[in-house]
Formats: sequence, C-alpha cells, structure tokens
Amino acid sequence: MRKLLPLLSTNPHGGGRSALTCRYRCGDACFHEVPNTSDNEYAGDVIAGVLSRRSALRAAAVVTVASAAGGAIAFGNAPEAVAGQETFGHGHGHGSGKVDGARGLRFTPVAPNTADKVTVPSGYSQNVVIRWGEPILRGAPAFDSEKQTAKAQAGQFGYNNDFLSLLPLRGEHDRQVLVANHEYTDEVLMFRNYDAANPTCEQVEIAWAAHGLSVVVVQEEHRTGKLAPVSRHHLNRRLHTTSEFEVTGPAAGSGLLKTSADPEGRIVLGTLNNCAGGTTPWGTTLHGEENFNQYFANGSSATDKRYGVGTGATERKWERFDKRFDLKQEPNEVHRFGWVVELDPYDPDSTPRKRTALGRFKHEAAQPRLTADGRPVVYMGDDERFDYFYKFVSSKRMKKGNSRAAREHNLTLLDEGTLYVAKLTGDSPAAEIDGTGKHPADGEFDGSGVWIPLATGDVSHVPGMTAEEVYVFTRLAGDKVGATKMDRPEDVEPSPRTGRVYVALTNNTDRGKAGKAAADEANPRNLNKHGQILELAENWDDPSSDGFAWRLFLVAGDPNDPATYFAGYPKEKVSQISCPDNVAFDPHGNLWISTDGAQLGSHDGLFGVATQGERRGELKQFLTVPKGAETCGPIIQDRRVLVAVQHPGEIDGASVENPKSEWPDGPGKIVRPSVVAVWRTDGRDIGV
Repeated sequence: MRKLLPLLSTNPHGGGRSALTCRYRCGDACFHEVPNTSDNEYAGDVIAGVLSRRSALRAAAVVTVASAAGGAIAFGNAPEAVAGQETFGHGHGHGSGKVDGARGLRFTPVAPNTADKVTVPSGYSQNVVIRWGEPILRGAPAFDSEKQTAKAQAGQFGYNNDFLSLLPLRGEHDRQVLVANHEYTDEVLMFRNYDAANPTCEQVEIAWAAHGLSVVVVQEEHRTGKLAPVSRHHLNRRLHTTSEFEVTGPAAGSGLLKTSADPEGRIVLGTLNNCAGGTTPWGTTLHGEENFNQYFANGSSATDKRYGVGTGATERKWERFDKRFDLKQEPNEVHRFGWVVELDPYDPDSTPRKRTALGRFKHEAAQPRLTADGRPVVYMGDDERFDYFYKFVSSKRMKKGNSRAAREHNLTLLDEGTLYVAKLTGDSPAAEIDGTGKHPADGEFDGSGVWIPLATGDVSHVPGMTAEEVYVFTRLAGDKVGATKMDRPEDVEPSPRTGRVYVALTNNTDRGKAGKAAADEANPRNLNKHGQILELAENWDDPSSDGFAWRLFLVAGDPNDPATYFAGYPKEKVSQISCPDNVAFDPHGNLWISTDGAQLGSHDGLFGVATQGERRGELKQFLTVPKGAETCGPIIQDRRVLVAVQHPGEIDGASVENPKSEWPDGPGKIVRPSVVAVWRTDGRDIGV
C-alpha cells in the first residue's frame, strides 16, 4: 500500500488551500453561502423532444461503428483503437528508451513531496523565466521590494501569474511572445508591515498595477530549453486595473453596463482576477475574469448575491480609493467584470475587448476549436460550487492568413453566435449513485447531454429574460433552463487530435450536504474534496452539435481509494492526484493537468495522462511546486514545459516579515510568483 504524506491543512476551504489563499484569491468564497440556490426544475420543458438518454447512447454506438467508414466520432474510436471497441486497455506496453510509458510520458514520476522548490524528474533541468516585478517596459526600474511604486509596477511583470500562452514571433530568431494572466495580489506577502484594515493609497495603486495581463517577448537558449525575457521589446505590454478595455458584442451599450464614468456602457477600466484562458487559431489570446466579485463592496441586489458579491467592505478596501468599487455609488460597475477578454498580443496599440456574447460568470478559461466549416466554438467553465459549463458557437467563419483584412475579420468572430449551457443525464438508475463514488452496475459514470441555447445575438431563448439579461446575468439564465450543477467546472479543453472535450471539476465539499444538491452520475461523490475530469464527445464530432455523450475520465484521489478511477488503467501504476484545475495537451495527445489545493499531503503539481491507446489512463506526476504554491498555466511543447508558479509561500501566518517559503531567490529575499521553464538535459523532446 502506498504511504501518504500527512495532510498539510485541515481548514474547511475547498481542497487543501490555506485560509490565506481563500482570503486573497476568492474572498473566502467557501465560507459564504453557495450562490446557486436554484432548484433547476425547468429542464423538462426546455429539452422536450430531445432523444431520451437511452436512445442517445444507442445512437452513440451507431456513431462509433459509422466512424469506420469515415463518419462521426464517439467514445471508443480513438486513432489507436479498432472501430466499435473501447480503448480502456490494461496492457503495459514496452515504450522506448530507459523509461517505460506512453509516448510523451516516458519520464520517472516525481514522488509526492513537500520540498520548497520546483521538483522535476531525473534528467530534466529548469530555470526561472521571469519573476514578479521584473521590468518589461521601457523606463521601468529594476525591482526593489522596499521601494515599490505604482508607476514602477505598471512597467513590471505583474503578480500571481496564472494562464500562459507562448506564441511564435516571425522574423526574430529563437524568440516567442509570452502572454501571462495576473490573477490577484497577496498584499500581506508584498508589503512590509502591511495593515489590512488600513491599506495606503500607494499600496492599493500598486495592487491595481500588479493585476491584469503581461505581454513579454522571450529569448530561447537554443542548446537548452532555457527562456529569458527580452526587456523593453516593442511588443512588451502591461494591462492592469486602470487600462482601457472595450466592451463588444450584443450587451455592449446595455443600460446594465452604464456608469457615471461611462454613460455609453462601452469602455471599462481594467480586467480583474484573470485566471486561465485560451489561445485562438487566429493568433489572439483569451483571458477569463474569475473571482471578480470580491473586489466590490456593499452589494445589495439579488443578482449581486447570485454572483457572490458581499454586502459589506472588501478585503482590499479599494472602495475607499475609487467609488466604482462601491456598489452603493456605482451599482452597475460589477456588471462590467466577469467576461472573457480577447487580446491581440501582436498589436501593442490595440485595445483589448470584453466579449459579451460569451456570457458573464466566473470564467476560469476559454479555449476555442473550429467546426468543419471554420466557425470557432469556445468551451467555458464557471468556477463555483454547483455552477455550470458552457459553450459559444460563432456564426462567422475564420479567415485564414495574416493579412490585415483577415485579422480584422477574425477579431469579430466572438461577437456573433449562440451561447449554450450544458445539461447532463446519467445512464444508470439514480439508486446506483450513492455518493460514495462506487461505480454503477455498468462499470462507468457516463451518459448523454444536451446543449441548451440561452441567447443568439439580440434574441433570448430563456423565457422571462431579455437577451441583455441573459448575457449580463448568465448564471440566472442557466438556473432557469435547468443546467446541471457541477463540482466547480474550471478549465475546459478540447483535444486537438480527437475533438473530445475534457472538463476539470476541481472539488465540491458541499456536495450532498443538507439543503445542497446530492451526488449525481457526473458528480458522483458527496463531500467531494478531490475532484474529477469529465470527457465529452460531441454528437458526430461536430462542435456545433446540440447533444453529446460523456463519461468520467478520471476520478481523482488516492489510488488506494476504491472510489478513484483512472480510465480503467491499473491504479497501482499511476501517481496520486487531487484537485485538477488547468488542463492542456502535449504534441502527442496526452492531457496535462495542474492541481490547485491538493488534499493528499503533497504539494500541488503537474501531471501527464494518456488519453488514447492501451495506456489510456496512465497518469504520471511531472513536477511539484514550492510551499504554499499552486501550479498554473501549463504549456507543453516538444522540448519544453512551462508552468506559472502562483502564490508561493501563501501559508497561514505568512508575511513579508515572517516568510513561509524561500522560493525562488533563497533566504532573505521576498517570495515572488514566477514563470518556470523545464527541459531535458540531453536536449531531446519531453517524455520520449
């Protein structure tokens, strides 16, 4: 039996997070009432006439057979499989080289640990690419933790890096464009002698400047995988809480978005709590505004409550320094956050756009794929207990090429289309889902689902709500149409190889509590502290389809726990994993998973898992992060892995005067969130 490390935390927050993390990242969301109090009894009227779940599953079986003749795709026909057969093989394979495993995963797994460093497999090296505070704009000074200013921070790399995108840079040898989200600030870890009850104006303005987005060109050292920032490059950029963002799409100009500073409802200052995101096929990046609710004081309306806005003062006290954060004075300001932002990193003079057609909620991420005729489809999760996951299907086709006309057209793709929310149904009797994670009689948690339309342009599909209301209060629209309450749907990523969509469901320790939704087949464990990953196959492999089949790909936790599941792979051959958060694919089709708040005694980490072939479900840990940190923003290239090490040292009782981590610069230095690159020391591709 595998011996587990002692638990790091016993606090009642989701997963293994410290209370300090919950305080600064999400405003203690887990200590507040769950925002979704709906009973979701409306679904029967909305999906009347749709195939029954049993009929849909029979249709999926037909689809699988049809794939042999070049038809559609459903579960069971991954490239290595024979049409009509499942790919849950238990074979061990032989691999190649010194370490066995699926191609791309041939490395010795990192053991669970609590080391105050980034721990990588034997034969791999690493470097810190860029730290909080490093200058990236012309005129920005070198970082000095004792002499911080808002002006300096506005030209320096921001705090708590999360989502990362690495884009090609034509014409500049061995250079790429790195785009990073800066989700939130830990003032107690940033400022010496910080008084949380009385922050200074300068501290608040530094925090404003440390939020947002960074664009920075990076230079590759060709002999290794090392990356270094190119400071003062003309593409480098900082966007923060006082930068201008344009509101576009069907809700732009809505009365719900107008404020005294912006009576037209079309220009917003800032982007807040940018968590994960996505990279588009047309060369832009998408950034999800997640726990924006925590920045606004004195909420009072029912919609404020549904979005988790508090009724009193905020943790950071920004409302003392700018009235827009006080909803008594500016009740619509909060409606201007919670969107997906699109950024053109190749145009340093462009204004980023908040895309209202994609709905407003706690966007964890937004990753597009294209339909057969070239229309983008964006999958999105709402990171809240008992909230929903969504997709947007554009009505416009992407234009290929890099001409000015093509780029201008493609920058309109996410303004017109249809917004949907997911309704899932299990294929097993409800009595077989007992909340323990025990598999039903058919051996899998699986079923069918429908995409329920919410709005198309200025047309609402939700009775009792206008289109503007659907976009601005998307959560309420999901309530009305009976969407399935999920266990914190975070990152949603379509496989570029198979088209299957993977949804990271991080955890939900309120599942099954008195007055809360009980376990169902898609969320099969009550008091769920470890999370799961759901795999979804669109009908006929058409991203614009109105239906899908689904099953749980992973049920996370200690492999010795009978409730865990790794796509049928032998559990004695996998790494332990808890609280899946961000997901990404490598060039071989493996899914890589970063964790947030792991509850198995080890630090958070990055894992790779095979999704196809005889090793489907083989999961290996690639790295762990330092004390108090979370693994974010994974990018897996042929020769390099990048991660954003977020909130190192974020442990209860920590402060500048009393640090709980010495990463990345050692004793006596302030703890700094940073981006890390990892590569093989022999120069070969990752995991092969």
